[in-house]
Amino acid sequence: MNREWSDFLASRSAPPSSGAEISCALNDLSHYGLIRVEGEDAEQFLQGQMTNDMRQVTEDHSNLAGWCNAKGRMIASFRCFRQGASFYLQTLAEAIPKLLPRLSMYLLRSKVEISDASDELVRIGISGNCAEALLQPFFEELPDEANGVQQQDGMILIRLPGPTPRFEVIGPNPQLQELWQTAEGQAQHASKELWSLYEIHAGIPTLYSQTSESFVPQMTNMQLIDGVSFTKGCYTGQEVVARMQYLGKLKRRMYLAHVECAIPPKPGDELFAEGSTSGQGAGKVVDAQASGEGYDLLAVIEIASAEENRVRLGEEGPMLEILNLPYSYAEA
Repeated sequence: MNREWSDFLASRSAPPSSGAEISCALNDLSHYGLIRVEGEDAEQFLQGQMTNDMRQVTEDHSNLAGWCNAKGRMIASFRCFRQGASFYLQTLAEAIPKLLPRLSMYLLRSKVEISDASDELVRIGISGNCAEALLQPFFEELPDEANGVQQQDGMILIRLPGPTPRFEVIGPNPQLQELWQTAEGQAQHASKELWSLYEIHAGIPTLYSQTSESFVPQMTNMQLIDGVSFTKGCYTGQEVVARMQYLGKLKRRMYLAHVECAIPPKPGDELFAEGSTSGQGAGKVVDAQASGEGYDLLAVIEIASAEENRVRLGEEGPMLEILNLPYSYAEA
C-alpha cells in the first residue's frame, strides 16, 4: 500500500465495518494492485494476451478480461482501464509478484514496458444509493452505464455492474484524500470483505492462487459480463476458448449460492453432488463471504448437478441454495 495513503487512513478515527447492512459504504481498495502496460506496442501486446478486445478499453470504457495459459485456463482475471497511453490491469495485489514476471515473458521484442503501479495510484470504492450524490461535486459527469468511465483532474471514475450501485475511483493521493474526507461524513468505512461480497452478488469472479488455472473463461461466465471477445483474433489459449464456444458443450458454469455452515468456505473448496460421474468433482468454490446467517458464494458447478439442486459443500457438508445472478445465462 502507498505509505502516504496508509498513513492517511491510519489517521482517520473509524475502523472498517464488515456488516452487509451498511447502506452507504466507503472502501479502501488497496487489496487490489495495478499492472501498468505502456509503450508503442502496448495495445497490440495486450491483444495477444487478454480474452477481451483491448481496443475497446478507452478513456470512456473499461472492461473485464481473463489471461489464459495455452490450455485456455485462466491464470488471472483483470479489470482493464486506461489513462492516456497507459493501460492498467487491476487484480488482487497478492497475485502481482507472480504475474509480472510471467506476463513479461511474452514481451519478446515488443516495445512495451510492464510495471507494478500499485503504489502510484490510490483506489477507493463508494457503494449504495448515496454514491452518485457523493461523487457529483468531484466530477462534472458520471458514467451512465456499467463499465463506463469518466476522467477528471487525474482521477478515473468507473461505474461497476451489480445490484448495488457502485463506483471505483482511481487517482493520486491528494485528490483521493479530499474525496475520502468529504464522503466519510455520510458513508461508513467498510471492510474489503463487504466489497468482495458486492463482487459476488454482481457475479464477477475473483481468481485466487487456489483457483488460478482451474477454469476456462466460460466456466466463470466471463462471456456474459463483458469479459471475452470472440471476434478480436488470436491470443494465448484462444483456440480452446473458441472451441468451447462454438464446438463444445459447456458442462460447468458459475452460480451464485448461499450456504449455512460453521466453517467459512474458501476459494478452491471442493463441492460434492451424489450421482455425479465427473472425475473432476461436482465443482469448486470461486469466492465466498459472510452474509446473513451463512455465506454467499460464487462456485463453478456441474450444470446437471446444479439444476437438480443437489450440491453440497464437501461430501458430508451442507446443501447449497442456488440463487439468481443479476444477469441471464442466455448469451447475447
